[in-house]
Amino acid sequence: MNLLLLQPEDLGNHTNCIRLNDARAAHIRNVLRAATGDTLKIGLLNGLTGSATITAMTDAGISLEFELHTPPPAKLPLTLLLALPRPKMARRIIRAATELGVAEIILLNSYRVEKSYWQSPLVSDETLHKAMLEGLEQAGDTLLPILRRATRFKPFVEDELPSLLEDKMGLLAHPYANLGPPQSFKQNCLLAIGPEGGFIPYECDKLIAAGMQSFSLGPRILKTETAVSTLIGRLFL
Repeated sequence: MNLLLLQPEDLGNHTNCIRLNDARAAHIRNVLRAATGDTLKIGLLNGLTGSATITAMTDAGISLEFELHTPPPAKLPLTLLLALPRPKMARRIIRAATELGVAEIILLNSYRVEKSYWQSPLVSDETLHKAMLEGLEQAGDTLLPILRRATRFKPFVEDELPSLLEDKMGLLAHPYANLGPPQSFKQNCLLAIGPEGGFIPYECDKLIAAGMQSFSLGPRILKTETAVSTLIGRLFL
């Protein structure tokens, strides 16, 4: 935890002091091994970051005084269109995308996405929200990505995707594409990454018809978890 993340409801009627007695307090004690008088980096969810000083530590909780004065790191100009990963992988991928600063994540259905994946508790809103919070704490960020779901491939690609691409470059990561990735890339982007095994040809054709252009990183075929971090790093970082 590189940033102590506060929820708006934590503040109550107070503007610059708080008392914690939950998992965050346990982390301060047991992981950070902080003591009274120590200073921590702090941030308000979807708000500013700043610093907090520990004013008291008792068995009942930890008291802090804080100031919020600095905007969080800027988000990448990136919407990630991601075929829903295997549930065991989804949490790690969403957390990594949050750490890297993705502004919006759209989970997309695909032929190779098992129907049961959408019902798994491992991809519930609550589980993925917690993963994003962990990503924010790791990265020193406070701004949650927008997360939404497109459970029907064809209606999304035909009816919604073209309008999303009006102010963005659409890039389809596909291992069998002929072109390599763009160089010195800085513009708004919608990046599509398929499931394990990739999008089927029909899906690639529909994405390209909607305005996407396909590219490849080379002959190696990466797992989704590796591809997400590699592609974002290659394009933006």
